[in-house]
Amino acid sequence: MEQVKQAAEAVASLFGRKPSGPKIRYAVVAAGNISQKAFMPAVANTTNSVMTVLVTDDSEKYDKLAKQYNLKAFKYDEYEAMLNQDLCDALYIATPNWMHRQFAVPALEKGYHVLLEKPMEVTPEDCEAINAAQRKSGAKLMVAYRLHTEPCTLEVYDRLRKGDLGDLRIFSSVFTQPLDEQNHRAKHGFNGGPIPDMGPYPINAARNAFGLEPTEVFAYGTKTPGRNLNMEHDTITVILKFPGERVAQLTCGYSGALSESYSLVGTKGDIKVEPAYLFGPGVKLGYKTKIEGKEDSKTFPNVDHFAGETDYFSNCILNNLQVEPDGEEGLMDVIVIDAVKRSLESGKTVKLEPRQRSQRTQLDQVRKLTQSSPPSEYIGRDAQEPAKQ
Repeated sequence: MEQVKQAAEAVASLFGRKPSGPKIRYAVVAAGNISQKAFMPAVANTTNSVMTVLVTDDSEKYDKLAKQYNLKAFKYDEYEAMLNQDLCDALYIATPNWMHRQFAVPALEKGYHVLLEKPMEVTPEDCEAINAAQRKSGAKLMVAYRLHTEPCTLEVYDRLRKGDLGDLRIFSSVFTQPLDEQNHRAKHGFNGGPIPDMGPYPINAARNAFGLEPTEVFAYGTKTPGRNLNMEHDTITVILKFPGERVAQLTCGYSGALSESYSLVGTKGDIKVEPAYLFGPGVKLGYKTKIEGKEDSKTFPNVDHFAGETDYFSNCILNNLQVEPDGEEGLMDVIVIDAVKRSLESGKTVKLEPRQRSQRTQLDQVRKLTQSSPPSEYIGRDAQEPAKQ
């Protein structure tokens, strides 16, 4: 009988921790701006998720934020102790990207499901370690590509996949913001810079638009005079070569006005998506097309991206469904980000091994949940808006 019980537990462990009830209980790990502004308010707008735990090393957040949301609070050095208690089913990890492995691996190894902010980590090796921990326990791992549940983005990818623009040839994008010089991103060199922070949006858009993985990466960086940012380049332009002689060009920067869009050109026409990457109250993503001379446009209703991605992930956990923006997707972007860094250092094009994703976005991932309101004030360190508009 004991052997049967052990066998059952072994099988169960292949799927991660079993949910404790009809709603997935989340621990929020790190409560900076993205957690306070977007994730924490959004959870209440999901159909299947609640928050139960806060993990932070900020004493003000530990006291005030935990009380505001009625959460049990733990310091970073109490993280292991928290994992040994049955207080949550999943974790939303939003630490600086170079700390993701530190918190994701122990949680995944214990069977906790993890919603991990992007970029997945700093190096491909760190990403591989996180993926290995996920495979070991069978827990669900989703990299927080909120646009993978957003209606406009998924409709664009679907139209491109169906061939509405013909054979896709060119992708181009600009994503800039005037980063506050006191923000923590301004103090950590390349790893806190515009490509790891903002680059995942156009890099991910190019990869998913083409449905291919890049084979060559070249990057060129500049530093804006008069800007006190602790990084060699505050603006970086990247050129990606894809199979079939397709090309993507993207520029990300910390010293320009807020600007964000992407465009694609195919053999039948072109499309421009703008807004393309933003979120929040009043933000309505949309696109314009010109196909064989006929112009058209579409604007989508405002939806809560963070509620959408959380609702989707919780549904995957509750129903044991495969997650689409998984660790493989996160790894693919970090491979490109790492190549950008190496190209900047060498001044040369970096060639990548041929790769292919095992899955792509599907329209059934779309979530259309009501937009939550950001808090009237932010609590503690590194919680303020990163850019002054």
